[in-house]
Amino acid sequence: MKTTKPLVPAALILPFCLVTVLFAAWGFANDITNPMVAAFKNILLISNFESSLVQFAFYGGYLVMAFPAAFFIKRYSYKNGILLGLAFYATGSLLFIPSGYMMSFAAFLISYFIMTTGLAFLETCANPFILSMGPPETATRRLNFAQSFNPMGSLMGMFVASHFILAKLNPATEAERREMAAETLGQIAKSDVSVIVGPYAILGFAMLALLAVFFVARLPRNADDDNTRLDIGPTMKRLFTNAHYVWGVAAQMFYVGVQIMCWTFIIQYAGQTLGIPKPQAQNFNIIAMVMFLTFRFVCTFLLKFFNSGALLTALAIGGGLLVLHTMFGGGNMNAGEQFATMLEQAQDGGLPATIAAYLKAPFVIQGMSGMLALILASACMSLMFPTIYGITLRTVGDDAKIGAAGLVMAVGGGCLMTPIQGWIMDWQPVNLGFMTLESVRFSFVLPLVSFIVITLYGMRTFMRDRKNLSDQ
Repeated sequence: MKTTKPLVPAALILPFCLVTVLFAAWGFANDITNPMVAAFKNILLISNFESSLVQFAFYGGYLVMAFPAAFFIKRYSYKNGILLGLAFYATGSLLFIPSGYMMSFAAFLISYFIMTTGLAFLETCANPFILSMGPPETATRRLNFAQSFNPMGSLMGMFVASHFILAKLNPATEAERREMAAETLGQIAKSDVSVIVGPYAILGFAMLALLAVFFVARLPRNADDDNTRLDIGPTMKRLFTNAHYVWGVAAQMFYVGVQIMCWTFIIQYAGQTLGIPKPQAQNFNIIAMVMFLTFRFVCTFLLKFFNSGALLTALAIGGGLLVLHTMFGGGNMNAGEQFATMLEQAQDGGLPATIAAYLKAPFVIQGMSGMLALILASACMSLMFPTIYGITLRTVGDDAKIGAAGLVMAVGGGCLMTPIQGWIMDWQPVNLGFMTLESVRFSFVLPLVSFIVITLYGMRTFMRDRKNLSDQ
């Protein structure tokens, strides 16, 4: 039934807009970082598993710092949590400068961890803060709307990664680099690392500027800001004996895992099954993000008319079917050669013709249907994070500040699953009995399992809502 409650009360529009900027800020960090897995692998000549430690360090910040962030916020308010989060975010980004000078992969991993310590604070603050900025009846829609600006930041991060990092790296392949003299290889690696450092350093200074804005901004006080008692033991007991909350944290972990795996390894999938170079493959990631952004707004609208659990279930089933096709569907190196020819022909028509070539290629080139399915899976993912977040937190009452931490900690699912998928990619082709799959294809069994878990949570939510409605 259509609601007449306002999405955001007029008095809260300005603070709502300011906090919504944070969604774009951490979206940028997420998606400038995803392609760095492939970049560091080539620059440092390391395995898929080792390079995926970038994501382990990045999302490890969420895993370790979510609950400390929640305790800080409970004690000192949302605004102070945002300020501390931006300080960590800026510090981690600026630490790329000495990390590049030292040419140390370990130092880069530490920088990523510090950066996402800040992101853990920001997400733990911003999501429940947005939920509280208006009527409870519109909370899930309000969070979906705010989260719609997250992929805008992600798109910007992807664009910077594609055009200001990947496109400027030395084009020598891993095989060619292994044949180089040590001195030549060292010079190329140093040059490539400096290319990576630049955008992160600029990002650090941008976050310092945003920190100054929030420092002087007046944000609304939350209803429980005066209640600064932690009561950690009783609160944690209430949360983790709440079956719906525990299911929500698990579903969120698998959602973040599937999102990061699909967006991180689309480059490897394109390279190893189609022969498409990294900069061009990253553009398919940008198309997937545009799909994600578009359907985030569509799904926010649909939530006015459909039960959130039912919609979540339908999209999770769709995502699982698409990932199955990514595993078993079309893909061959001839398709990559045809795509390269299509791009060369499109260059004479400028940017519009090139964009048209990217959009048309998965439909007209035989063998690219697996890539098309991987792109379309992003449309199914668009609803998931804010919807799981909203329907989980609505069951925890006054424990929302601490409960939010479990859902942000679940973002660490990306740091746990991504290295496992990278490890599977390092395998030899997998014999399934009825056919043999390249390891890069087989590795997408992890996103498939993730969509199954989300489906089960969506069905559970729908049945729970139906039961509550019938009891009224």
